[in-house]
Amino acid sequence: MAQIAFRELNPVNFLERAAVVYAGRTALVDDDGFTCTYAEFWARAKRMAGLLAGLGVRPGGRVAVLSPNTRLLLDAHYGVPLARGVLVALNTRLAPAEIAYILGHAQVGVVLVDREYAEVLAEALTQVAHPVQVLTDADYEDQAATAPELVLECPDERGMVSINYTSGTTGQPKGVMYHYRGAYLQAVAMAHHMKLDMSSKYLWTLPMFHCNGWTFPWAVTAAGAVHYGLRKVSGANMWNKIAAGVTHFCGAPTVLTMLANHTDIPEIDHPINVVTGGAPPWPALLQRLGELGISMQHVYGLTETYGPATICEVPPEWADLPLVERSMLMARQGVTNVVGEPVRVLDGDFRDVPADGHTQGEICLRGNNVMLGYYLDEEATARATTPDGYFRSGDIGVMHPDGYVQLQDRLKDLIISGGENISSVQVEAAITELPGVIEAAVIGKPDDKWGEVPIAYVVTRDGVELTEQEVIEHVRSRLAKFKAPREVHFGQLPKTSTGKVRKNVLRQGR
Repeated sequence: MAQIAFRELNPVNFLERAAVVYAGRTALVDDDGFTCTYAEFWARAKRMAGLLAGLGVRPGGRVAVLSPNTRLLLDAHYGVPLARGVLVALNTRLAPAEIAYILGHAQVGVVLVDREYAEVLAEALTQVAHPVQVLTDADYEDQAATAPELVLECPDERGMVSINYTSGTTGQPKGVMYHYRGAYLQAVAMAHHMKLDMSSKYLWTLPMFHCNGWTFPWAVTAAGAVHYGLRKVSGANMWNKIAAGVTHFCGAPTVLTMLANHTDIPEIDHPINVVTGGAPPWPALLQRLGELGISMQHVYGLTETYGPATICEVPPEWADLPLVERSMLMARQGVTNVVGEPVRVLDGDFRDVPADGHTQGEICLRGNNVMLGYYLDEEATARATTPDGYFRSGDIGVMHPDGYVQLQDRLKDLIISGGENISSVQVEAAITELPGVIEAAVIGKPDDKWGEVPIAYVVTRDGVELTEQEVIEHVRSRLAKFKAPREVHFGQLPKTSTGKVRKNVLRQGR
């Protein structure tokens, strides 16, 4: 007998509902002027599912998408699971060999590709052993227009809805398996914490290929808000969209730095809500954004946690604090989001460290918004799991008395100099207090006497001149002298596609 009180959790259901509740409301405004309503969006998704089934995609079949943040990739977040396929959103900054590895590892059968990346994909396919069908965005639009509509129900909410590949900075990327239940619940959390509703206009600055856009392809739809596609992220593009009415977006601190340092900022007469993660935002950046009228929420998470696992909730009483003190509190990683379990900080014996804001341990997470595991890699999955079933983040943090966690460093980024731990994050925050500094990255350099010593890489605004000694003396005025960098290098920083500084690249050149 059918169950009257249960349906498998499936993020596609948000669009099914939106097609009725928000039928005539605008769902998408793409960069090329294309628009559609939620009723039309639902029809497009069903036709994509029918098209994929016609191409031979069966339940469990892998469908990859290589595209910027346009309707092709947004459609796929619904059309692929409607055909019960598994979505593999590809990083658009990968080299052909890296794309080839993912296509082979995931055994992708169909690739949807934006015309901008057709040549990169073609080169990648020469290195793939199995046959792969390819549809360009133009082919997709033509063929989907007459494709039959298809809706396949999710039979198991713990089944795999997508595979998201890590950046692979220390080896081949790992395939992180997401399930329907986690995607659904995380989307609810994101809509809740970002306060999305029918009046919201969400700009796609965060790559949809990164953690399925932190599940915002589903969260924005759940709220009946408007998706604004964005082919290329730049300060000018973002400010133009904001001036036109955009109210919400997400991005790494590097994206916010681009926004804050833009030279031609228009007058804005409406609230702007931003979620940032990927690295702790420097207090100086938070202050600058506050001056621009941008309301900030700081989150923390990993690919393995569907993006934001914690959020720095801002109590109303913080508004009465001095700006500098408030910014310091807002830079913490915070508390678990509304669908997760309490975050823990564990020592080497997997015991909770004291909540004193000083004792360091590894940040560990558990909940419905944690991955199923690494695809075809049980050994790596086991290494990332504590004996009592928590995910080991690999990040060093402290727990404060108020229950807020604060990131200190990546395990691999912690600098140990003369037996003392130096947090690269702490030194970076001190450097960015210097006027004219946009970004900073600090790594450890091998040293015969101390084991390691910190060295810094600094990016300044155009026209700003700083000397190595000025940076060193500034840090010494803020922190213990042994934490000050021994060397300072000026220039641009190598970054991943999601805006994280590639410290492994810096280490290779130290």
